Amino acid sequence: MSEKISKPDAQWREELGTDAYAVCRLAATESPFSGKYVDHHEAGTYVCAACAAPLFASGAKFHSGCGWPSYFQPISPAAVSEHADTSHGMRRVEVRCARCESHLGHVFTDGPKPTGLRYCINSLALGFEPAAD
Repeated sequence: MSEKISKPDAQWREELGTDAYAVCRLAATESPFSGKYVDHHEAGTYVCAACAAPLFASGAKFHSGCGWPSYFQPISPAAVSEHADTSHGMRRVEVRCARCESHLGHVFTDGPKPTGLRYCINSLALGFEPAAD
């Protein structure tokens, strides 16, 4: 993984725009089935919208029906960090970009084989780099 990235809040706001800033820096959640990557099936790599760090390979994406892009594993264990989240009266595991600490979404234990995990990720927290032909 690349060196950690830290920026002043005003810079994050300017670079990300209102909606992505709310998700990435304030841990908001986009509405289900509204994100551009929910039904996206192109081969390539999903990257952090804030710092472009590689996060998920398209081969790990699956249709979960939950309304957000879902992956059964990150591109590498070091790509994301996990944190306890007890907000909204729930007990969940928050997933952040390990490089810039942007909120990505949550991970659940109801995913498919081989991991049994479902990384439920906001489209606003992602960018996409198509595979080279």
